[in-house]
Amino acid sequence: NDEQEKVQARIHSLGQQIRAHRIAQNLSQQRLALMVHTDQAVIARIEAGKHHTGIAKIADALDVPLGALINF
Repeated sequence: NDEQEKVQARIHSLGQQIRAHRIAQNLSQQRLALMVHTDQAVIARIEAGKHHTGIAKIADALDVPLGALINF
């Protein structure tokens, strides 16, 4: 379905934005996971576009507005 593909593309793009901000701040997935009280595997799934809960917590941990992660 076209709509599902669009949503998945946005989730993937969001994951890439999170990854870019994390790397720009020299944070490992493990460190970011500790900051948002989750585990590294969840961060990896989010960055891969396979999981999208906890995005607001990640934005807070990276000290960026949520819009900075979803401006695509």
